[in-house]
Amino acid sequence: METRRALLVDAFADEPLSGNPAGVVPDAAGLTEDQMRAVASELGASETAFVRPGDGNESRAVRYFTPEEEVDLCGHATIATYAALSERGAIDPGEHTAQTAAGDLTVEVGEDGQIWMEQAAAEVEAVDLDHTDAADALGIDVAALRDVGADLPLARASTGFPVLLVPVNYFEHLRDASPDQGAIADLCERADARGLYAFTFDALDRESTLHARMFAPLAGIPEDPVTGTGAGACGAYLRRHGALDGEFDEIVVEQGHLLDRPGTVRVETDGRDVRVGGRAVTAMESEITVPDEDDDDIVVA
Repeated sequence: METRRALLVDAFADEPLSGNPAGVVPDAAGLTEDQMRAVASELGASETAFVRPGDGNESRAVRYFTPEEEVDLCGHATIATYAALSERGAIDPGEHTAQTAAGDLTVEVGEDGQIWMEQAAAEVEAVDLDHTDAADALGIDVAALRDVGADLPLARASTGFPVLLVPVNYFEHLRDASPDQGAIADLCERADARGLYAFTFDALDRESTLHARMFAPLAGIPEDPVTGTGAGACGAYLRRHGALDGEFDEIVVEQGHLLDRPGTVRVETDGRDVRVGGRAVTAMESEITVPDEDDDDIVVA
């Protein structure tokens, strides 16, 4: 058995124990898929990023695992990874390349600690689902969805992690939702999505554009605190539907307040090209003992 450094990094946050925690293994070279899956399960974060050397000096190959499966891309784990590497002096400010299963993506590390990541080109398409089914899955009165549904239809959108977008009229309705995880999983399967991203323009912070909640039972995540890929996909959807008055350069999405993990995601998009930004802070640093392929034990020290 061998040990590797393992971090828990809170992404889209300025202070620890807020935002969305991601596992980060800065040196995952040589780990097998089964070992990475076992480490992700032990760390228990919604996603853990495993970093290996890339094809160039400013490149890193990154793979992402939930406690149950590998996913192509994770926004908050990418922000967490590059913030942690920058914090430890492993990379310099400037542009870097993250080689992911969703493609090679540009990550910009700012002098001020802000991390911006390019996401895969946005895919946005209408879905043949009824507002009643979406409302029942969320435990929300269907009127809260139909009120905005004429201008903003239910849609599937993806920048690397496909989500079902569900607009809600007011914050109080989104706050008081009583999600049925089984019904959400069924709805997502029908939409060919991996999670349900519900949002409202009725935000808590005056500087925020949206308040959002993300439910992803198909990925083993009942509710995600702050979701970079969801925010990016939603931003592209809003841009394509002309949902905001005038031109806008940046969308500010707040999320996680109802889980006591408040965070902020910044989104820049023209409706196709998308990048999301935020800060991250390390909450825990430790060593993890990685089992051999025929060993079931993992120990965090």
